[in-house]
Amino acid sequence: MAGSGCRGAALLRALRGAGGRPRPGDGTRYLSSRGILATLQAPKRPPVAPVWVPQPPARTFLNLAAPLGARRMEYAEARVLGYSMEQMYNVVANVESYQLFVPWCNRSKILSCRKGLTRAELEVGFAPVVERYVSEISLTPQHQIRAVCSDSRIFSHLETLWRFSPGLPGQPDTCTLDFYVSFEFKSLLHSHLANLFFNEVVKQMVTAFERWAEKMYGPQTAVHPQKCLQAARCM
Repeated sequence: MAGSGCRGAALLRALRGAGGRPRPGDGTRYLSSRGILATLQAPKRPPVAPVWVPQPPARTFLNLAAPLGARRMEYAEARVLGYSMEQMYNVVANVESYQLFVPWCNRSKILSCRKGLTRAELEVGFAPVVERYVSEISLTPQHQIRAVCSDSRIFSHLETLWRFSPGLPGQPDTCTLDFYVSFEFKSLLHSHLANLFFNEVVKQMVTAFERWAEKMYGPQTAVHPQKCLQAARCM
């Protein structure tokens, strides 16, 4: 677990140093579609004997969407927000409220809580799968929140890391929010959901927490220039 946490911190550091310019990852694929063009009928010619040309086997939709193997995906994002470190920490630490605003989170329940460590049961639903798992959450007040998934049927790995640091100089009502997540599905049967989970859940996460902070604390302090850095990669 410590190794994955170090990788998350390294990706966040690389994100800060990249100046927001994404670099292509080994797992990036591009899909294109071809249309069918209608042509004018050519003049009749003598019949020609048909020639058989071998064709590669067709790929089904499921095979097209699924990666060639179970791969770990990582994503990092950093934003300067017009809320204090304490305010954003409190928003992220309030796990029971996740069901009200976190994308595709149907249920969030605290199972146990002791100093610095919380166990929560989360249910995430993205058709056609509804997944319920236990998340072990380590909290360093106003600085860091790390959650690691356990007891999951479809995830072999799921970890999120939030870090809170000062924002603009001389403005304590701003903060820098760093978000990192890495995940991997257990089998190809579920890994075709990776793109859906990435686009509908992971990439929307920071925005969802920012909007919930606005509901809790009101409009944020104006931040100029606004800064948002993102990076993603497959391992």
